[in-house]
Amino acid sequence: MSGARNIILVHGAFVDGSGWRSVYDLLAGDNFNVSVVQNPTVTLDGDVAATRTLIEAQDGPVVLVGHSYGGVVITEAGTHDKVSSLVYVAAFAPDAGESLGSLIADPPPGESTAPILPPENGFLLLDRERFAASFASDLPANDTSFMARSQVPLGLDAVSAKITKPAWRTKPSWYLLTTQDGMIPPVAQRAMAERADATISDVASSHAVYISHPSEVAALIKQAALG
Repeated sequence: MSGARNIILVHGAFVDGSGWRSVYDLLAGDNFNVSVVQNPTVTLDGDVAATRTLIEAQDGPVVLVGHSYGGVVITEAGTHDKVSSLVYVAAFAPDAGESLGSLIADPPPGESTAPILPPENGFLLLDRERFAASFASDLPANDTSFMARSQVPLGLDAVSAKITKPAWRTKPSWYLLTTQDGMIPPVAQRAMAERADATISDVASSHAVYISHPSEVAALIKQAALG
């Protein structure tokens, strides 16, 4: 039993930490100490550093939670001694020597892929017109329109950086798999989750599960916190 009361939420690419608000409210309402990382998403090293700064500020064991690209971040940052467990929320869980780029380079046959536009000035964005269908098909149109037009650019260095020591090889892991995901194919999510020997839960949700299904996300995080 880890008995962790500290939870750190790590957002993914193209969005910021504000999307965690509903999950934050649910966890804080249960008296967890919740922090939200605001990743620059320029380089993986920078995002790992931002995450480790919050980890080091905690007064005890930490449940480290990552959504999407945030899974890459927690895989590298989660080796910190204070991290007791990892929670992957529709997230990438790379192994040593893998990168975000290598994981998305060869999608499963017949599966939809993220509508990433060609890079401009060293950064990537998603196609605005395809954002809702791929990222957040179960959210209201006015929300997805705002999200599509407030994207945070993703640096190519964050895409290409390779994992050194994957935390899931030494820390217990949980995985929330989204069966209606248009960004990370569910079959790819399951393969990564099973490789990490994670405790897997499924939810019929888009990639934006932390917004559309906050109760399910919070429940899995609480499960990890209790060990």
